[in-house]
Amino acid sequence: MSPPTAQAVTDAVEERRELVNEAIVDALPITHPERLYEASRYLLDAGGKRLRPAVLLLTAEALADVEPLSTDYGAFPTLEGGTVDVMAAAVSIETIQSFTLIHDDIMDDDDLRRGVPAVHREYDLETAILAGDTLYSKAFEIMLESEAAPERSLEAVRTLARTCTRICEGQSLDVDFESRTDVTREEYLEMVELKTAVLYGAAASVPAILLQADQETVDALYRYGINVGTAFQIQDDVLDLTVPSETLGKQRGSDLVEDKRTLITLHARDQGVDVDSLVDADSVETVTEAEIDEAVSELEAAGSIGFAREKARSLVREGKDEIARLPENEAHETLEALADYLIERGY
Repeated sequence: MSPPTAQAVTDAVEERRELVNEAIVDALPITHPERLYEASRYLLDAGGKRLRPAVLLLTAEALADVEPLSTDYGAFPTLEGGTVDVMAAAVSIETIQSFTLIHDDIMDDDDLRRGVPAVHREYDLETAILAGDTLYSKAFEIMLESEAAPERSLEAVRTLARTCTRICEGQSLDVDFESRTDVTREEYLEMVELKTAVLYGAAASVPAILLQADQETVDALYRYGINVGTAFQIQDDVLDLTVPSETLGKQRGSDLVEDKRTLITLHARDQGVDVDSLVDADSVETVTEAEIDEAVSELEAAGSIGFAREKARSLVREGKDEIARLPENEAHETLEALADYLIERGY
């Protein structure tokens, strides 16, 4: 079997995205009070690639060794007999993702997300906070609807809770880094693992928990998620500098303007680049494309963007090694190709 093409991976994600979108509408209906639930659904309805739930569904398919898209995700076969609702787990993971985005935009005072006004801009700050909190709590309710064996359901919820705690720890480190000039690459990678990669780790390992896989398989899938999730964030840092603003849905180079520490800027600092003076603008509203172009040229000359890209590739290779234990099937091949896609995507 030849590896899936980039288009095949995109198609696989899109097919599962549509299924997840339908499930989100059912799992998170707009009810009373309507303004709260409209705000809660706002970013979910605005779009998103649904990469994390796609990882979850593909992992379930690979573990159960079923034909992709051939099985009812609401009654998915476990490895020891019986069925579970893995779609509930997929929606739960995406709900947590949306919760983090709402609160992240509030903390960063960002105007846009997915090409539309951020929730606190479209509604108001108080409603946005409540919407994020609502999604956070709903995610646990939805996860419990998987109808897995009680001990497996408990472990999945425990994994989700631990993941949320770690995301908050990562966000706290990210905020702290903005006021420090001595952040190391190791600290940055720890922050990214906590803030971003742990949700990929949960997406990959939760289906193994629910489907009654052994602990070694659960752990290996978690490491797959951590590695490819970290690579995903590093690629995001690269894209923040190299993709046009209209494609990003936000101002290109915003990480530089906001003095965010990334693997790129930390490497550049080690090469003697005065990172703090790369951009003179005080805000993303006043920075010019010419300033970003000049900064990117300097970072490329220092080898910093290339360094970040190679680190992402290395992490993906390690992640793919972790899932060698999965059955050889189309879903397994797609999971490997998806890892490559996460660092090769243009956005």
